[in-house]
Amino acid sequence: MSSRPFDKEIQGLTILVVDNNHYMRRLTRTMLVNLGAKSVLEASDGLSALEAIRTCDPDVMLLEWDMPVLDGLEVMRIVRSPGVFPRPNLPIIMLTTRAERSAVAQALRAGAHEFLLKPTSPQALRDRLTSIVFNPRPMVKLGEYYVPRPRRQPTNLELVKTA
Repeated sequence: MSSRPFDKEIQGLTILVVDNNHYMRRLTRTMLVNLGAKSVLEASDGLSALEAIRTCDPDVMLLEWDMPVLDGLEVMRIVRSPGVFPRPNLPIIMLTTRAERSAVAQALRAGAHEFLLKPTSPQALRDRLTSIVFNPRPMVKLGEYYVPRPRRQPTNLELVKTA
């Protein structure tokens, strides 16, 4: 795939980076700018992230899991509340150090579109953004969760395990 369409798309995105670590926010911002992003916003905690979503209307959010007060999962649960929160369909990339399979499953079940492990590379970040921009998945209600439509349909056995 040529990078041309991606370059134009990412230039038009407003991306919100949420991480309590200033260095990680700056590093992520630098990668995004090097990928062509023109509008990168930052929030240092979950409450600031919710306010930034309400006031700045970002196109994508990169969200750290481990933060004080409101962690990434709590922020995602609030955002993924149709009828309560103004942007329940906001694409979210969980960017975290949690590498356990259960953490990935938990983040996806809570409504993350993509999952990235820290430290990440510009190419991995680009791949996740490309997935969101060029293969958007509509949000659906699965049980009590409001999530991006799964790439594949879960089997009955998988549904029983998550219940």
